[in-house]
Amino acid sequence: MDKNALIGLATALFVLLFLFWGKKAETTAESTSQNTDKQLFIAHYGSPLIDGKGDDMAWQDAEWLPLDQVWIGQAPTATDFAGRYKILWDENNLYVLAEITDDTLVDIHPDGLLKYWDDDCLEIFVDEDASGGNHQYNYNAFAYHIALDDKVVDIRPDSAFAYFNEHCITRRITAGKTSTWEVAVNIFNGNKYVDGGENIPKMLKPGKQMGFALAYCDNDHSAERENFIGSVRVDGADKNRGWIDAGIFGVLQLR
Repeated sequence: MDKNALIGLATALFVLLFLFWGKKAETTAESTSQNTDKQLFIAHYGSPLIDGKGDDMAWQDAEWLPLDQVWIGQAPTATDFAGRYKILWDENNLYVLAEITDDTLVDIHPDGLLKYWDDDCLEIFVDEDASGGNHQYNYNAFAYHIALDDKVVDIRPDSAFAYFNEHCITRRITAGKTSTWEVAVNIFNGNKYVDGGENIPKMLKPGKQMGFALAYCDNDHSAERENFIGSVRVDGADKNRGWIDAGIFGVLQLR
């Protein structure tokens, strides 16, 4: 091969590399832009005792975060509802401490699989790999509805409502109108989760990012919940999309 041919070949390779890396950088920039649109939450390491008291030393340095975004209904008065929460993690679990002030605790559906979202309940949304996307009838993400009797419900891929009690350990203590919820959440790889299978929770490590949101269904003795209050801002008219779209979750980073 003569000199001119070698120069031509080298130039062609340079152009191909330039186009490849340019496209990769563009894709990375788009991904970064999408991530920056999401709210970022930081969870620090700690292993609290799950007893519903929330007074463990592990919680002392964790930051209180507001539960104040209206997803359904109108903004409630402070006497009707107020909420805040903290997050911790260790190798085995994600931990949520929620302090909820609610003037009435309502459970009007004895069947825990019937319209459970219209009873007072705490809801924890987890997207293990922060991939976003649809999770309505799959395990791309989980939406754990935790009832006043500690039963945990989500939707299976066959669209049936089902208990996932083994995924969450919950303790709640109510004093007056304030309930303290402590929850230890197992984290599963939804892409490998099989109903009835031997599903092993993920071991968590520093630096891991997950999709995360928290919400509370508030019912004051109506046929349906009056308010649905979340932890993340949801743009657009339809803000009740968390049970379908993991893309509205915030990004939780473990440190």
